[in-house]
Amino acid sequence: MLKLVINENGFFKFILSIAIIAFLVYTGIQIGMPYYRYSSFKTGVKEFARINIGDLEKTKAQIFEKAQELKIPIEEKDIEVTKAPHGVRVKTAWSDTVDILGVYEKKIDFVVDVEE
Repeated sequence: MLKLVINENGFFKFILSIAIIAFLVYTGIQIGMPYYRYSSFKTGVKEFARINIGDLEKTKAQIFEKAQELKIPIEEKDIEVTKAPHGVRVKTAWSDTVDILGVYEKKIDFVVDVEE
């Protein structure tokens, strides 16, 4: 390692390697976070639908609170909670935009349609 830092060519390769690894980690976090929020939100929605005690408005409020915790860009009116033949059905959707250093931008659409 010391030889790598002392050698002029090795030092630049080392710095370039660290910069590339840091960029890949940053990109992975930027792209992965919306999917993590979606997965966490969907799991929470399933739990709330499963333990529903008959009050659809309370279930809707709990789901909206979970969305706010995860910083998901939806309004309470965008969450549809209805009685289903075998329980409760929850539907909602939103879009999230991933921006990588202002160079690359991608819009990702998420849909949650759960019946428990």
